[in-house]
Amino acid sequence: MKALLMTVAAAGSLMLAGQASAVDAKAAEALAQKSGCLACHTIANKVVGPAYKDVAAKYKGDKTAEAKLIEKVKKGGSGVWGPIPMPPHSPQVKDADIKTIVQWILTL
Repeated sequence: MKALLMTVAAAGSLMLAGQASAVDAKAAEALAQKSGCLACHTIANKVVGPAYKDVAAKYKGDKTAEAKLIEKVKKGGSGVWGPIPMPPHSPQVKDADIKTIVQWILTL
């Protein structure tokens, strides 16, 4: 009986954690919208810049991806996804916001 209660409690914790992640994802997406990211990117389709799901797939398993992408967003750049450059987004977007958005993108 005690083992059953522990299993039920663990399952409930996992469900709550999943719900918390969904809320964080929605907040991060709203932050991306507010920061102007969604003018050039969408989650699933290439617009001006690559789809965020494509970015996540490209960097899957790369332990340095978060730091690389944060720098790319801050400083801008070109050549990785085609000839259209991405402009720098620092200082107009806070470092903490950039980090949150990048972390969210990498979960897609």
